[in-house]
Amino acid sequence: MSNASDPGTWAPAPGVPGPDARHRDATTPPAGGQASVGELFAEVTRDISTLLRQEVELAKAEATASARRAGKGAGMLAGAGVAGHMVLLFLSVALWWALGTQIGNGWSALVVAAVWAVVAAVLALVGRSEMKKVTGLPETVDSVKKIPHALQGHEEKNS
Repeated sequence: MSNASDPGTWAPAPGVPGPDARHRDATTPPAGGQASVGELFAEVTRDISTLLRQEVELAKAEATASARRAGKGAGMLAGAGVAGHMVLLFLSVALWWALGTQIGNGWSALVVAAVWAVVAAVLALVGRSEMKKVTGLPETVDSVKKIPHALQGHEEKNS
């Protein structure tokens, strides 16, 4: 392509920057090697956005894992409650009836109640220990504590 004023000279197409153009993208530093304030601000904003997005993803992952563990413990407690109720119902009637012929109906009911009190205590202890294993969001809390130092440029304080 040629320039209209000088037929022997090459010129870029209209709207296309030539080799001497000062056009550059946001990631290319200026010729002096220092980025402008606007470019630095854009980079900081982009980095903060990325950091926050990563923190949200970490929080989601930890919340999901913690909820699964809590759900597992709660499900076990509920299953133990239903199974215990059915066992309690049928075995209590049978035991009460069997003991009633030996020691009398009043005393046999107290013996059956004491047996089920022991069973309830064991189930409660197992369920409580499962619920204590729920840890919450420790990694998210730890990494969020590091954000102020990172924003100030003092990452070495995060160790």
